[in-house]
Amino acid sequence: MDFRLSPEEKLILETVRTFVDAELMPLERDLQEAELAGRGGEFPDEETLRRLQGKARELGLWALQVPEEYGGLGLGQQLMALITMEVHRCLVPFQFGGGADNILFAGTEEQKREYLLPTIAGERRSCFALTEPTAGSDATNIRLQAVPDGDDFVLTGEKIFITGGSEADYAIVFAVTDRERGSRGGITCFLVDRSMGFTSRPIQTMGAWSPARLAFDGVRVPRRNVLGEMGKGFELAMRWIVNGRVVIPARAVGRAQRLLEMGVDYARQRVAFGHPIGDYQAIQWMLADSEVEIEAARWLVMHAAWLQDEGIDNHHEASIAKLHGAQMVNRVADRVLQIHGGMGYTKELPIERVLRDVRVFRIYEGTDEIQKRTIAKDLLRGTAGLGRWE
Repeated sequence: MDFRLSPEEKLILETVRTFVDAELMPLERDLQEAELAGRGGEFPDEETLRRLQGKARELGLWALQVPEEYGGLGLGQQLMALITMEVHRCLVPFQFGGGADNILFAGTEEQKREYLLPTIAGERRSCFALTEPTAGSDATNIRLQAVPDGDDFVLTGEKIFITGGSEADYAIVFAVTDRERGSRGGITCFLVDRSMGFTSRPIQTMGAWSPARLAFDGVRVPRRNVLGEMGKGFELAMRWIVNGRVVIPARAVGRAQRLLEMGVDYARQRVAFGHPIGDYQAIQWMLADSEVEIEAARWLVMHAAWLQDEGIDNHHEASIAKLHGAQMVNRVADRVLQIHGGMGYTKELPIERVLRDVRVFRIYEGTDEIQKRTIAKDLLRGTAGLGRWE
């Protein structure tokens, strides 16, 4: 493995770092004021987000992972992991524009014109609709049904905890088309426009994440809107999810790094019993433990990303990175709050908000328990782990 960056990649990463420092970091105070006013989940607003994405686009930071043939930069997963870490050093939520769900590239030419290209251009918004009230970790247990009727399918059921579900104008929906065949041949993926009739309702959470509940009450979807092959929806869903299991721990690394910086600064400044609290072993060990865990997560992410770029199955390594990264950032947030004492527990500082926000890292894109299940099954099958090195 060679994690060294080319001159072009270094330039891209430096541009991202400059953008974060110049455009996002100054907004942290505004974010904290919005949080104190009870508007934290609404920041940045649409106008601010469009302005930031416009500035990023001027710098060439647009459609980062989109293949060059579609007008993107075609960046690999390794560089994207580093970019994600940089962006999440800042506490202001932000995503570069021009992205598209990786499975949309499996569409027909007509689907690419109608969904993929407008999404890359920022003219359309999608959401990934897999989870249901009775099918979270067990994605094979989905109940939303798609019944053929002439040239259409009629979709009936609901989805829950769908990121971007309130804002999307179309959904990538997974539905049962043949219950007898189960997940390995009975689930199909559909592209469903909001104008076809599905509705959404936001779900309040303990953090800034604002998912939605989607309802499909006899929604008619043309057969031409099947994404990929009939009965192959579960494979598409897993392709999407494994990608997320690299992105989430990368976010965790960036967020934890920023929290640790806050902890180090406070440990230098806060005086107790005549000394900076950083002089005391109890504080030093919290800082040291956090640094070790962050670095471990960073390299787990880089390994999983490198495997993906090399075209090597990385589901095992992605699960390890996701499990460790999600747990790590929660521990770091808790330690940094403890270092700040009573002030860390107040809304005067952003630490308590970050602690609430990162708790979901251990739940979505596969809970901790699902990651452990995957890792253990691979070990028991002898297909991965135990010092094996690609």
